[in-house]
Amino acid sequence: PDVGTGLVGAPACGDVMKLQIRVDEQSGKIVDVKFKTFGCGSAIASSSYMTERVRGMSLEEASQIRNTEIAKELLLAEDAIKSAIKDYKTKRASTSTAPSVNLSSQQAA
Repeated sequence: PDVGTGLVGAPACGDVMKLQIRVDEQSGKIVDVKFKTFGCGSAIASSSYMTERVRGMSLEEASQIRNTEIAKELLLAEDAIKSAIKDYKTKRASTSTAPSVNLSSQQAA
């Protein structure tokens, strides 16, 4: 009686999500969340994000979450990869301008 299960998606296109919440009946807060998702990486990522997001929320708070909020948070991954690429290229540029020494052509003393 303290568990709720949601099953959503379109099996025909391949994205299906099953989400279970366990609610503490005294506090009315979500104390545990589990998911099983079949589909693309973004479907799995959004499911995983949702489990972290709603844990500890009241049912009222969790019911206010919108897909646009989830999508906005997942866009951080795009920003992160772009930032990492920029950092890599900056480091490569500063390394390539440093003078190089060919140790293999120097004779031992």
